[in-house]
Amino acid sequence: MGKTGLFDLEKHFAFYGAYHSNPINIAIHMIFVWPIFFTALLILYFTPSIFNVELSLFGSSHVVLAFNVGFLLTLIYSLFYFFLDAKAGSLAALLCFICWVGSSFLACRLGFSLAWKVVLVAQIVCWTGQFIGHGVFEKRAPALLDNLAQAFIMAPFFVLLEALQSFFDYEPYPGFHAIVQAKVDAEITDWKDKKQRLVS
Repeated sequence: MGKTGLFDLEKHFAFYGAYHSNPINIAIHMIFVWPIFFTALLILYFTPSIFNVELSLFGSSHVVLAFNVGFLLTLIYSLFYFFLDAKAGSLAALLCFICWVGSSFLACRLGFSLAWKVVLVAQIVCWTGQFIGHGVFEKRAPALLDNLAQAFIMAPFFVLLEALQSFFDYEPYPGFHAIVQAKVDAEITDWKDKKQRLVS
């Protein structure tokens, strides 16, 4: 059964889906969205922390987990995804925390002087790819231009749900995708009508 308000998955997914209906654009986002999240956590690792925890990994290797802005972002995303859909949200939360630990490990290896360069290159490549996806294939501006917060927080979960649907026929509850697709089609039609009126 669908939820309402902040955790209305149908509404969020339909909004994001209306900007990502082209298969190539969706594939581009599947490739680039999670690296954007990962590298954002990588640079946020260097923000001030409340406390640190050191873990040993792979024998002599170790990682210092910093409970800072990066951890807070990871926690917020994870909880939000879980409350949107417990099953897929749990997987998304796990991926978020894997990104947090992985980015922490990489940050410890690179240090700030090299990490920010890696982050800059990765972010430029990933964002360029997505803008090409929208400009060349979707032929519609990214969702972030209309709703910045919703686009940023929904993007990782959206591409995960797309992957789960494409490869495993997953849906949060029976009829979810049919309902959302109808809303997406209606929104795209409305957008095209508005665009046509502006042209004429």
